[in-house]
Formats: sequence, C-alpha cells, structure tokens
Amino acid sequence: MMGIVWLVLTLVLWGILHSLMASLAFKETFKRLAGPFMNRFYRLFYNAFSVFTLIGVLAVAAGTPDQRLYTLPFPWSAAFILLEVLGVLALGHSFMQTNIWEFIGLKQLEGPIEKTAEEQYLEPEPHKLVTSGLYGYIRHPLYSAGLVIIWLVPVMTEHLLVIDIALTLYIFIGATFEERKLRREFGQSYLDYSAVTPMFIPFTKWNKTPRKSSV
Repeated sequence: MMGIVWLVLTLVLWGILHSLMASLAFKETFKRLAGPFMNRFYRLFYNAFSVFTLIGVLAVAAGTPDQRLYTLPFPWSAAFILLEVLGVLALGHSFMQTNIWEFIGLKQLEGPIEKTAEEQYLEPEPHKLVTSGLYGYIRHPLYSAGLVIIWLVPVMTEHLLVIDIALTLYIFIGATFEERKLRREFGQSYLDYSAVTPMFIPFTKWNKTPRKSSV
C-alpha cells in the first residue's frame, strides 16, 4: 500500500512541475531572466527535464512492491501487442507531420544567419494548421497513439494502472489547454476543423456544420 502512496505522490509532483514549466507565466519569466538567446534552448531543456523526471517516477514504481492484476492469454495478448505497434507507428507518423525537430527543441536552435537571436525570438516562424494525414481523422493523434500504447499492455500491475490513470488524466488536461491555444492561434480555421474532426477517436464526429468564432 505504501508503494502506491509513494507512486501517487511522485506522479502528482511530476505533474505539477511539468505543468508549471509548460505555463505561459513560467515561460515569460524564463524569457525575461535568461534572455532571448537562452530562450531558444527552453523547449529542449523542457523535454529533457520531463523525460528524466518521468524516469524517476518509473524508478519509484520499480523499487516498491507491486502486484499483478491480470495477464492476457493468447491470442488477446498478441492482438494488444499488434495494436501497440500500430500506436507507435501512428506516433512516429504524427511527429513527422508536425515537425519532430521542433517538438524536440532542436529546430529552435537554428535560424537564418542574417537574423540575430533577438530577431528570431521577436519574429518567430508562423505555424501552419495541419489537417492532412492522421490529422484528417482526429485532432490529437499524438495523444490518441499515446493512450493506445500505455493502455494496451498484455500485463497489468497495480503500479502500471496508477501510472496509466495519471498519464491519461494529464493527456486530457493537456489536450484541453492545447485546444484553447490552437483556437487563439488559428481562430475560425481551427473552429471549422474541430467542428468536423473528432478529438481522439476517429469517425465519431457527426456534426458537420462549422461553428462561428467567438475568439
């Protein structure tokens, strides 16, 4: 029982730190204190911090007593593994559609030689709304693929269940904030897109009438 408690506490701490660093207030403070040039490293640092702290959470899970809840028999186990492989492929395809290097934080480190670091910071490259490929079926294929990967494991333990629930909640919360950001960034174009494209599950959007912007 104490293992579950410690795991929950570390997951809550991870979520708080991750959310804090993703907030606009934290980013603006970092920009002000670190300056335009160092701000180019923020995305890379943010991703590295998230990965290493999540490894710490997994270390807590591995270092405390756990209990198996179920093991799927064949052929269900094989089917789940196949779906997880498809989830990994969908994740990779979605990354490629949305510029994986920018997501990682490496693209931000480059820029035209004729522009100074401050000019690149003040005049960032505009983003393009992606609606093709997997994004033509769901608005957040990265999140959907992640949910498939974490939930369709053929062996489930107490610790893994707690981690999956926490990550699922975080994905839904993150998607909600991302939706707000995309509506601000793309306005009516994103409202039209979201009116006919489901959020997570393909072929579940029956409303085909675009909404008018209230942004």
